[in-house]
Amino acid sequence: MATFLFNEIIFGPVKSRRLGVSLGVNLLPKDYKFCTYDCLYCECGWTLDSNKKITLHTREEIKATLDQKLQEMLGANEAPDNITFAGNGEPTIHPAFAEIIDDTIELRDKYFPNALISVLSNATQIHKQSVISALNKVDQNILKLDSAIDSTYKLLNQPKTPISVAKLVERLKVFNGNLTIQTMFIKGEYKGEKFDNTTDYEVGKWLELLQEIKPKEVMIYPIARDTPLEGLKKISEEKLNEIGSKVRNLGIKINVYN
Repeated sequence: MATFLFNEIIFGPVKSRRLGVSLGVNLLPKDYKFCTYDCLYCECGWTLDSNKKITLHTREEIKATLDQKLQEMLGANEAPDNITFAGNGEPTIHPAFAEIIDDTIELRDKYFPNALISVLSNATQIHKQSVISALNKVDQNILKLDSAIDSTYKLLNQPKTPISVAKLVERLKVFNGNLTIQTMFIKGEYKGEKFDNTTDYEVGKWLELLQEIKPKEVMIYPIARDTPLEGLKKISEEKLNEIGSKVRNLGIKINVYN
């Protein structure tokens, strides 16, 4: 199916179902997805295995481009709800991620102090203290956990380096609740293996992990855009609301996106 890459450092603003009027920041190459996962549902397509040299935007280039865009938006009286780090892969891979967050906070405070700063991350880099510190500074530290079951997690996310759900959860607990968990609920089949993270067993185990992690918020959603793997099944609004009510019963804030 048709997927796409973000061909600019700063993109949008776009209307996001989760983040309102969102100004996107892409720290990664414009023509290449650079990620530690190869999720079956990623709107940016597959993570290609390649010997291609990866060239990342510099901290200085990113700051200058963001500064210019925020100036333009201020002049047009167009305030963003969010400045959102997403783009063509995993933003926390960038070696200057922590410094870029500091720059972004500085520019946000200068131009649009009421805007939030959000990071959408797969949580694979939170073994790095610099990344943990940076994520603790932003308004919305949104980290992914698609399954509590190792086999489902590996099938859905296709991690490039081995990591268990248990290890991932131990890292998530380092934030002491200062995080939002985002989960894509989905079902389908890949290379002859079927998956469905909406079963009672899957959801039950996922809820147990939420009780361990104690996030301040949970976001759950179905696929809404084209995916690299064909045949993925969108989960119904009814099913998502059912799952959402179970999260709410734990006393955790839940946002269900359809």
